[in-house]
Amino acid sequence: MSADTQTLRPVDLRSILTFTVKLARTAGTLILEGSQAIQSTSDVNEKKNSVDLVTEYDVAVEELVKSEIANAYPSFKFIGEESYSSGTRNELTDEPTFCVDPIDGTTNFVHGFPFACISLGLIYQKRPVLGVIYNPFLDHLYTGIEGHGSFLTRGNSQPLKLPLTNPKPLPSLQKALLAIEWGSDRGKKTLVPKSDSFLRLAGDPADGITGGRMAHSIRSLGSAALNISMVAQGGLDLYWEIGCWPWDVCAGIVIAQEAGGAVVGSHAALAAATSAGSSIDPFKVTPDVLTGRKYLIIRAIPDTPNETGREAQLRIARDFYQTVEDCEPK
Repeated sequence: MSADTQTLRPVDLRSILTFTVKLARTAGTLILEGSQAIQSTSDVNEKKNSVDLVTEYDVAVEELVKSEIANAYPSFKFIGEESYSSGTRNELTDEPTFCVDPIDGTTNFVHGFPFACISLGLIYQKRPVLGVIYNPFLDHLYTGIEGHGSFLTRGNSQPLKLPLTNPKPLPSLQKALLAIEWGSDRGKKTLVPKSDSFLRLAGDPADGITGGRMAHSIRSLGSAALNISMVAQGGLDLYWEIGCWPWDVCAGIVIAQEAGGAVVGSHAALAAATSAGSSIDPFKVTPDVLTGRKYLIIRAIPDTPNETGREAQLRIARDFYQTVEDCEPK
């Protein structure tokens, strides 16, 4: 890696991955300590409302991460949830930039529900190229490097390539296990279109739900990063979210894409990419998609005699966005 040009080669990314994995595990220890401390006290500070809680540990983990990154890679830029909240707004550039959520799934973290993690993504030339997501409660480590696959390591076992099993066809939303989230914004303008969308996804059209798709079932893990990881793993068929931020999804995007998954931006982005005469790749994660706060992630789907896996992912994306309503996050 040249200090002058900031060119990242594959060997550099492998070295950065080693560093980032070690950092994630160190931060995981602090996350567990914080969760245990919170369980023993009733003094919890609220963040935005009762659904989105934060504690001193959220800040402490980010400060730990920032410090270690500054020591190891002093020229790298940094985008973090807590830094952003306190007023530091670094714009995306071509320079290597860590994009970090110190504790994704804060509400789970506060309640002791074991689906919270640290999410560490690396952006280079304005696109995610490396991701590490670590859930210290379950000791599950997800990693990915652009062009080199993604993996799940459970405890001290050997890394398992993602997806964990050969992907199966996905003929329709009716066969799909979906992930959604309510989010922290509980105002009418956001909650009504979301809840109406959830109703149509789950509802039976033969029993009074107009436009119902009767999806196999719906899940909410409470963490964008872990929802995406589960799509990459193959345990979820897709995940839809409006309102989360780049640090919630950056690492997961790499992990999902390297597992054969497809990442789509907003309704408008998909419509523009699939309009007549368009040359836009609907699955390209541009800076606008990364920062757009609207994401649809679809698992790997194999080729069949009737359609390629990519065509199947696009079919599912179109079908999904015809079912759910768009809305603007706060």
